[in-house]
Amino acid sequence: MAGGHGVDEYLETIYFLAFPIGEYRPAAPGTTQTIASRVAEMLGVSRASAGEMLKRLEADGLVERGEHKEAILTDAGAERARRVVRKHRIIERLLTDFMGYTAGEAHVHADELGGTFSDDMVERIEEKLGFPDRCPHGWPIDTDFEQEENRELEPLSALEPGARATIVRLAEHDGDLLHWYYDEGLTPGTALELRAAEPAAGQFRVTVNDDEKAIGEKAADGLYVRRG
Repeated sequence: MAGGHGVDEYLETIYFLAFPIGEYRPAAPGTTQTIASRVAEMLGVSRASAGEMLKRLEADGLVERGEHKEAILTDAGAERARRVVRKHRIIERLLTDFMGYTAGEAHVHADELGGTFSDDMVERIEEKLGFPDRCPHGWPIDTDFEQEENRELEPLSALEPGARATIVRLAEHDGDLLHWYYDEGLTPGTALELRAAEPAAGQFRVTVNDDEKAIGEKAADGLYVRRG
């Protein structure tokens, strides 16, 4: 394992970067972040660890390098990544629906438990849960539907002041941030209005249930909303 993260967690992270939410905007010239540094940032590992694991994924035929050296999931890699993502979301629902964990706790434990359940067990869990549509943080269990829905969503940070929206999904890759969303009542299904945006200061102000909150840029980037 590189940096304490296994193949599946790397595939999950590359999957997330491969299917962006909202309109895909490539990085501006001169700010191009390599895939290794983006993966490293999301997993909280060194760039060297991420680079090493990407080489391993390439050798295993799960990832190939594009013309700009970016990592692209092969068909086999995309198939495995989708299974990993789906399994993670179903296990989160098992933890919240049956075991009484909070949504924030479920994310952490689902990462730890991922490898312990076989595909057959996951199918049975999904059936026992009554085939839920989404994980506790709003991400669809069906990855095809997730990718279709991506086009209808955008990060809160992309809205203009005065815009109203409903939170659909919460970014999951940063556990501390995920807990913060729940502490602040910023959960899927919550309606809000963006009152002011000061991206230069990394500050956004929103109203939720007549309550005004200040949100940092990182948090605003990870709240995926639907306008209106």
